[in-house]
Parts: sequence; structure tokens; C-alpha cells
Amino acid sequence: ASHSITYSRPLVCNKVDIDGRFTGFSVQGSPADCVKLAVMQLHDGPIDLLVAGINNGANVGINVYYSGTVAAAMEGALLEIPAVAMSLAVEAPGVSGDFEKAAGYCTKILKKLMPVKSGDVININIPQLSKGEPKGVRVVPQSSKGFDEYYIRQKNEQGQTVFQLAGEPHHTDETPTDTMSLVEGFITITALAPDMTNHEKTRQLEQIKWPRTYFDNSVR
Repeated sequence: ASHSITYSRPLVCNKVDIDGRFTGFSVQGSPADCVKLAVMQLHDGPIDLLVAGINNGANVGINVYYSGTVAAAMEGALLEIPAVAMSLAVEAPGVSGDFEKAAGYCTKILKKLMPVKSGDVININIPQLSKGEPKGVRVVPQSSKGFDEYYIRQKNEQGQTVFQLAGEPHHTDETPTDTMSLVEGFITITALAPDMTNHEKTRQLEQIKWPRTYFDNSVR
């Protein structure tokens, strides 16, 4: 889903009740859609905290850019709501993690982090619990390293050629990051921001002179 929103068609929203224990809304849209609709239409009054997740699968490193869970938290920040994204590392895609145990860790972490301020985005990742208890908590930056990745060429049941993405993350960060710390068994906490501006590069680009006649085709 990433940070996509639905614009070309209306959103379908239904009220749901789960065994009398939980009442909420289901939205046929992206995670960011859910946040926008909840804030602008479904909820009255101020919102103390937005919690996205717990996602079944880690969201660290460059995976943050592909994550609907993080996107929901980012959307909250854009709407000036304190936001936290929570994810749980699992053995493999499609394998469910121990959400009850992960929720216990996340609850304790939230109590320690509160109050989260308006516009904050805190990204929390719980390591693979099937490997044992977390070794501790690390507050670390997001890794900018990519993956050792490749596509596997295959044939599907219809005889079509298809390509399956596969690979492993780079483990070459010189300083502790979210990716490496999670692999090492630590709970990771990373503060993110909606502003993607490279301010240093922007200052360099500001030094380029753009004469008023630059786009005048009559001037040679």
C-alpha cells in the first residue's frame, strides 16, 4: 500500500463489532485512507495518539518507504496527530508472529515514550520472538542500505513467465541501525519525519544562478 490514498473512487466504510469486545470501522482503502477518513469524518474531538499496527513483518531500513503501517503513522503526523508505527519481525512472509507477546512489549514501550508530541512519528520494531526474548531496546537511526536482491524467473500454472523478488538485507552498517539491531535481537525505536527534504543539497542548489532570460527561446 505504501503511502497511497484513494482519490478516483469513493471509500466503502462499514461499522464492525468483534464478539462485543471491540467496535470499530472497516475501510476498503489503504492504511493512509483509514487515517484520513477517521480523522476527518468518523471521529469527533481531539485524538491523543494514533497507533498503526502491529504489522506482521518488520518495517526497518528502506522497507519503511514501502510500508502501509508506517504510511498510516506518517499520515497522522501530517494531520498533526502523535503517531506510532508498530511491527513484528517474523520467520517468513505469511508466517504469523506472536502478537499477544509483541503487544505486551509495545505497551511497555509506549508507556515509557509518552507523551508523544503532535507531528512525531515513532517507528517500533519487535524482533523475531520465536528466537527468544529481546536482548533489550535500542534507539537507532533508519538504515539507508538496500538489499542483496534479485528476481527468480518462474512459470505459473497458466504457463506465463513470472518473476519472484528474493534477497536479504545488507549487513554492512558501520554504526548500529534499525536493520542490524533488529537482526541482532533488539527492539528498535526510530524517530521518523514526513519532511524528505535534503536540506544540505537544497542549499547547494540555491547557489545556481537562474537568469530571467534562461527559458526565453529568442535568446541564444
